[in-house]
Amino acid sequence: MKRLPWIAALALLAGGGLAWLWWSRQAPEPPPAPPVAPAPQAPAPTVPPPTASAPTTAPSFRLPIACSLGTDCWVQNYVDADPGPERADYTCGRLSYDGHKGTDFRLPDMPAVERGVPVLAAAAGVVRAVRDGMDDVNIRKIGREALQGRDAGNSVVVVHGDGWETQYAHLKRGSVAVKAGDRVEAGQKLGLVGLSGNTEFPHVHFEVRHQGKTVDPFVGPAEAPRCGGPRDPMWAAEVEPVLAYRPTAGLAAGFASGPVETERAREGAYAADTLPRDAEALVFWADVMGVLAGDEMRVVIDGPGGTVFDQRTPVKDSRVAWFSFAGRKRPPGGWPAGTYTGRFTLTRAGGTVVELTRRVTLQ
Repeated sequence: MKRLPWIAALALLAGGGLAWLWWSRQAPEPPPAPPVAPAPQAPAPTVPPPTASAPTTAPSFRLPIACSLGTDCWVQNYVDADPGPERADYTCGRLSYDGHKGTDFRLPDMPAVERGVPVLAAAAGVVRAVRDGMDDVNIRKIGREALQGRDAGNSVVVVHGDGWETQYAHLKRGSVAVKAGDRVEAGQKLGLVGLSGNTEFPHVHFEVRHQGKTVDPFVGPAEAPRCGGPRDPMWAAEVEPVLAYRPTAGLAAGFASGPVETERAREGAYAADTLPRDAEALVFWADVMGVLAGDEMRVVIDGPGGTVFDQRTPVKDSRVAWFSFAGRKRPPGGWPAGTYTGRFTLTRAGGTVVELTRRVTLQ
């Protein structure tokens, strides 16, 4: 992913008070990556094909993650449906990047990783290969060269018969719960969501392949898949409703006492529910997925004495990942003690598409 620098500006509030206003934006398009295909730590044992009870046609998939979609996890990226250098998800939306071959089920932050979110077998099969032991670390910190080709990080590959296989990548170190040759059932735990391999946010990369070729489970095994074309989804009927397409979502929000670093926020550094009254500034931050050019962001901070900050800002560029923060300096007499409420609102065509609310106590 390319990162744009945060922008600092001064803004005059009603009544002549001087405030700091910061907006930080993050572009989601990483450089093209090779196909996600982990090599086992040792040569993979010969695994017999699934038994006759395995499917001989395309499998039907359950959710590969144990979370509540739209509440504490989201689909951040879909398979790239654009055959050229651009990107498109299966709806012709922007939730993908050039060459992406899987579906990314993401968590909001690293505290969620620490709590542990299981990755599940999407269909019954036999484990073909595993890898574990790679650290959970943002690729920006170590550089891609450190991976030595192990872009998938800690990973599990399951074969399902008739040339079908699924892969579960970027698992948490030490969490892989199966070994090559194991028979697994749909819904069985394979490991935990992590941050290993070539990734900048915690997620499981779920990839479907048939005869070695990528298949988008939201489209099915089409000869020449393209966005907006015919679809025969491979998801089980009971999970299709929860997989409804969400182009935009609010992931996380909170308060800080000064400029906010994106990665530190995602590591849980600004999760405190109290701040000192002499804090240099009072800043509200938000992590959002899928903003579009023409959207409007609004940040409001209300305190014991009324509104402390209220700022509207238009969105100029469409981004899959967007991190922003805004706020004001400490007033001359310090912050009044009490509870402060921050609200981030993203509106589109006159309607609200994201609303995040958090509270903090100053004491």
